[in-house]
Amino acid sequence: RLRALNRLQVVLQHLKMSKQTDSTAEVLLEKKGGAGIITLNRPKALNALNLSMIQQIYPQLKTWEQDPETFLIIIKGAGGKAFCAGGDIRAIREAGKVGDKLSQDFFRGEYRLNNAVGTCKKPYVALIDGITMGGGVGVSIHGHFRVATEKTLFAMPETAIGLFPDVGGGYFLPRLSGKIGYYLGLTGCRLKGRDVLRAGIATHFVESEKLPALEKDLIALKSPSKEKIADLLNSYHMKCTVDQEKEFVLDEHMEKINSLFSANSMEEIVKKLKQDGSPFAMKQLETLSKMSPTSLKLTLRQLREGASMSLQEVLRMEYRLSQACMKGHDFFEGVRAVLIDKDQSPKWKPAALEEVSDEFVDNCFKPLGNDDLKL
Repeated sequence: RLRALNRLQVVLQHLKMSKQTDSTAEVLLEKKGGAGIITLNRPKALNALNLSMIQQIYPQLKTWEQDPETFLIIIKGAGGKAFCAGGDIRAIREAGKVGDKLSQDFFRGEYRLNNAVGTCKKPYVALIDGITMGGGVGVSIHGHFRVATEKTLFAMPETAIGLFPDVGGGYFLPRLSGKIGYYLGLTGCRLKGRDVLRAGIATHFVESEKLPALEKDLIALKSPSKEKIADLLNSYHMKCTVDQEKEFVLDEHMEKINSLFSANSMEEIVKKLKQDGSPFAMKQLETLSKMSPTSLKLTLRQLREGASMSLQEVLRMEYRLSQACMKGHDFFEGVRAVLIDKDQSPKWKPAALEEVSDEFVDNCFKPLGNDDLKL
């Protein structure tokens, strides 16, 4: 009878799982061997995260973390174009316009998930093949391993839509070498392929077409330790020769990036760029002039403060900032200009850095009392 009962449990477990692996589901949660596998499954939307996906991934991640039969967690995107292009900011904009709770629930859920990835006790492997931006960075960067490919396109482009590089950007960006993180966070600069590894965002680099084999080998590992997983990833990484000869795209500009982006204020960064006058500096000036002045000021302070904070403190700070942005003008205008009307000419308010007061910026960082993010 015990065997029959066990068999029934296996069947029930299988049914529960197959419900999750319905190919129309926005996220697939499967157990293969000793691996829990999360597949972001909205290829038409470039696997952008919405609240229901976040609400499915979080409890499953917590369950796998406690499960003695689960030895590692793998997260990937479906469709071959994107790992995850970000959060579903259109929906957030619509909700925010009418004062709907989604603009609180989304950020709260997303940041709790980022923290769950960052504190996960099981080895966590993100296969960041294709577009990996914003929210997609949040569900990968805080894990143990991030495997980039020649198709990886990384960016934190939030200052262009009146937001700031959130999902723990205040934690990981200032910890990249030199001032690369400040440069990436303020300008939204895109990195491709092996450069994502060289910047310190990915831990490994593997050809895109080798990912299915890598995944199979990961699943086949018998009760693997973090070291065993690292060894397997290293062996794939060492065999990959794509773009090995190419120099890091930012190498020639590193000295400038480190000096120009080390200023204490946005006004000072702009002044230094003007004084520098090189083609590189002028290009950065032009880029920054298109960004929300409010976002730039919030971002610079977020990164400077985040440099000495824990991930949990950073996510609490970012939640406060997210809610300040929901009360402001620029996020709604930025999403309109970039994603809805696509006219690419947002009318920022205030329109100049000098008009964004220190007092305003201070207010955005103030605790929210009972509404603060609880982790």
